Amino acid sequence: MATTKYEVTYIIKPDIDEESKKALVENYDKVIADNNGTMVESKDWGKRRFAYEIDKYREGTYHIMTFTADDAEAVNEFARLSKIDNAILRSMTVKLDK
Repeated sequence: MATTKYEVTYIIKPDIDEESKKALVENYDKVIADNNGTMVESKDWGKRRFAYEIDKYREGTYHIMTFTADDAEAVNEFARLSKIDNAILRSMTVKLDK
């Protein structure tokens, strides 16, 4: 099976403290690794203002992960966990061309 490259952007609530944010990012990086994904890059994009309000927030902290995986297991697990995590406002996954 061919390896696919993915990019996941997710927005973390702005009122979360730095220690909790670091633990959250490490947790999601580990979710990718535990589900047969290979992390290429995981970087913080910083706090940005939204064009519109999301869950009563006007800004959020953006984080981007780029990783490769042989199947969609890592993507599906990230999507499942991020939807039930109250610290994540939104997420978007994109399949990248090689």
